[in-house]
Amino acid sequence: MRLFPLFLLPIFLASAQQAPPNPTVPPARTAAQTGVAGGGSNDEVLKQIDDLMWQMKLQDISTVDKFAYTSLPPAREPNPTAQGAGNPMIVYAYSFVPKNLDRAKQHPLIVYVHGGVHSSFLSGGEGNGAHVVRELVEQGYTVVAPDYRGSTGYGAAYYRAIDYGGRENDDVFAARAWMLETYKFLDPKRVGIMGWSHGGMITLMNIFEHPASFACAYAGVPVSDLVARMGYKTESYRRIFSESFGKDANDNVNEYLRRSPYTYASKLATPLLIHSNTIDEDVNVLEVRHLIAALKAEGKQFESKIYEAAPGGHHFNRIDTKLARESRSEVYAFLRRYLKP
Repeated sequence: MRLFPLFLLPIFLASAQQAPPNPTVPPARTAAQTGVAGGGSNDEVLKQIDDLMWQMKLQDISTVDKFAYTSLPPAREPNPTAQGAGNPMIVYAYSFVPKNLDRAKQHPLIVYVHGGVHSSFLSGGEGNGAHVVRELVEQGYTVVAPDYRGSTGYGAAYYRAIDYGGRENDDVFAARAWMLETYKFLDPKRVGIMGWSHGGMITLMNIFEHPASFACAYAGVPVSDLVARMGYKTESYRRIFSESFGKDANDNVNEYLRRSPYTYASKLATPLLIHSNTIDEDVNVLEVRHLIAALKAEGKQFESKIYEAAPGGHHFNRIDTKLARESRSEVYAFLRRYLKP
């Protein structure tokens, strides 16, 4: 992994505060041109800084690496006849391997999916990434965290390649395959997947599409019903999807249903735990209740808990409160049952 020079950190942090990141302007240079994954925007600089923070926060207990792998071609090609059009897309991911792991034995893997329509796997913030990864590594889990297409910090082309509810799911599944191929001490029968919000949605789509590939799954405050979601979100939010899908939900409801987890409730065959919060300001609890109702209607066995007015809203069990730690303990107990670290 290429690390950002620490002595430049204050300079670039100050610069980033003065000019908010704009991942779509100017057009990104390629990794081959820059030597890093992305061009020179503030967003990309901040990503490189956060890569360094991952090392600083977890290198005491984990081997921290960042790797590039390939997934499906972009869903939309700006110029389908251009040289390289249709090539597999290069995707990035982080891996965390416990330093005290006995590699002569088989161990479980957790695929940890970040949230956000356009975000990335970050060490800090309300998502509490480094704290959660540390908790997982300390329990003996190897963790892989993909920055699937559409993630920020890799330039304009990567940002615009988002395929919400589509090929981003394939990017995450491909990260699982890469880890199992690369690290022979990982047990393919003990792979779990987890994520919050949009990461929870990708988690659900993966277990519905690849039920035999995961031993268990945790979906925290998951986006579950895009049709309902378009009904309560702002016009600017809905525009993101209409630009990506070609039409809005009124004009192409089937496409929004095709990318909604609750549509596939009949496919559940993986042990699943779902958490939600009645005062979630991002994913309205009605989406999760719709998913739960669909699963029950199909006679599926799963576990769920809807917290009543839990402080922290959308991030209620990822922050540093007593309730959050207790809730994460419930998640870890569920994972242990099936992954046996």
